[in-house]
Amino acid sequence: MTVSGTERMGECVTYGVDGHVAVITIDRPEARNAVSPEVAQGIEAAIDAAEADDGVWVLVLNGTPPVFSAGADLKAINEGRAAELSTARGGFGGVARRERSKPLIAAVEGAALAGGTEMVLACDLVVAAENARFGVPEVKRGLIAAAGGLFRLGRKIPVNLAMECVLTGDPIDARTAHHHGLVNALCTPGDALRTALELARRITANAPLAVRESRRIVLECTGADDEEAWARSEESAARVFASDDVREGVLAFIEKRAPAWTGR
Repeated sequence: MTVSGTERMGECVTYGVDGHVAVITIDRPEARNAVSPEVAQGIEAAIDAAEADDGVWVLVLNGTPPVFSAGADLKAINEGRAAELSTARGGFGGVARRERSKPLIAAVEGAALAGGTEMVLACDLVVAAENARFGVPEVKRGLIAAAGGLFRLGRKIPVNLAMECVLTGDPIDARTAHHHGLVNALCTPGDALRTALELARRITANAPLAVRESRRIVLECTGADDEEAWARSEESAARVFASDDVREGVLAFIEKRAPAWTGR
């Protein structure tokens, strides 16, 4: 599936907007969408564009088939350019450590390995084709997964399973990842982007400010103590209750019509 009106963010990343959804695509199929310096810069630029666009409410990250990403470009590492695979604000791939206000969905076809899995773990939701694979095989090369995989994987799946993945370097398949909660939705191969866009549109049917504030509380307060969580929730609720969208949502419900969200 392709998105109309795409533009290039450097040599190896494309960016397009479909309604209120921005689609970011790693476009290095000849290198299994491995993260090069150009990919990292392109993803960061694409996220910048989406964050700056008030009409974009949700982002989708995918790779040109047949794979999502094989991780770091080992040729770039061999050339002494490992530091260039990260950006100052985004970390590895321009996304692993990136602060965002808008939800990001990973659409995974085929392999998402090493840094590819770490980019997936940086996303808020994951759609995967049944042929997808996830793993952090760095120990097989004498390395460690230093882009968040070692601590994020155990937050998404049972710690013992995460430990097995990390210590053996062996991948898990999409069905296992779905069973244990890493993947939100499974689909047939070739349908990951379409399925991710469907999920994105389910989100964009809702008020964007309320979505952003809800996402922030889930991320920041799931592990917080109750006192902090209540305080942060009340702050977010105050911001949402003061918005035009909350008034529009109530009025639309009373008038039995779809709301016209503005994000204000």
